[in-house]
Amino acid sequence: MKSGIHPAYAEISVICACGHQFKTRSTHKGDIRVEICANCHPFFTGKQKLVDTAGRVDKFEKKYAKQRAEKAERLVAK
Repeated sequence: MKSGIHPAYAEISVICACGHQFKTRSTHKGDIRVEICANCHPFFTGKQKLVDTAGRVDKFEKKYAKQRAEKAERLVAK
């Protein structure tokens, strides 16, 4: 390998929104902040967790609330 042409490969901290923090090595400068990690991800924990990014779940609920209400009324009428 040629010297002086590769980026610095230093130890950094990865900080999750849940508070979990761990060290890794990267060419990235400074700490990395993530929304979800292996400590809080539903696949690894076995618990279902709703990850709402920018209110998308609320937007979806508002969009289909009328249709759900109509469907519920039809089921009750039967």
